[in-house]
Amino acid sequence: MTDRPRVSTLTLEYRIPQAWTADPWAEVRPLVDGVDVLGEVHPGGMAPGCRSWRGPGESWPLAVAAVPRRVLISEPTCTVGCCGGLYVTVRREGDRVIWDAWENTSDIDAVPAEVHFDAAQYEAEPARAAADHSWEEPVDTVARLLEQTLVDSGGFERWGCVLTGVRPRREESGAPEELALPEGVDVEFGASAAPGTPACSYRYELPLAHDQSPQEQARRLAARILADDPRKSAERGA
Repeated sequence: MTDRPRVSTLTLEYRIPQAWTADPWAEVRPLVDGVDVLGEVHPGGMAPGCRSWRGPGESWPLAVAAVPRRVLISEPTCTVGCCGGLYVTVRREGDRVIWDAWENTSDIDAVPAEVHFDAAQYEAEPARAAADHSWEEPVDTVARLLEQTLVDSGGFERWGCVLTGVRPRREESGAPEELALPEGVDVEFGASAAPGTPACSYRYELPLAHDQSPQEQARRLAARILADDPRKSAERGA
């Protein structure tokens, strides 16, 4: 009788991106037995950001479904079509979750070995990580709470607008001078235009106040945006 492969442990670790071209939200990096196996075979790639881990558990990037799922587990800061990504198939087999059928579409041919996890540990780790906000910097907390408040309020819909993005904005030393902005939060939304004309986009570039708590700032910024038609106070896009 052939021995079953050894069982590994999954750990999800938040990492704030260092590259100014990357998604400003922290990535949620999967470690296998404490080792960044993705970095070994896809060194320029990033795991899905923390916003992908909100909502119902079945929608999370590494969730196990009734049928095997092919998952993009690491992608470049540009596009997968440009520099390739790392894919894995996630499936459940009895009391185990298995990662196999790896595919690396970058210029590196190497892929990790098949990995087996204890299903109970594997399914508990995402729930633990999703509830963990200890990694956040103040700008992350403000962005998360502001986005939650704006979504829950339904304020944009009241004016015929759709919230399209809320992002922390970090001070990036490597960014071009013309693109550098002080630390803060960016809020983007769109609005329907007259029939037959393109929709309009709008943007707030909100600075961070270091003398206020993240909770107080999120409340203050939300109140400012929701006080009236946001199209009157936001900057209109091209």
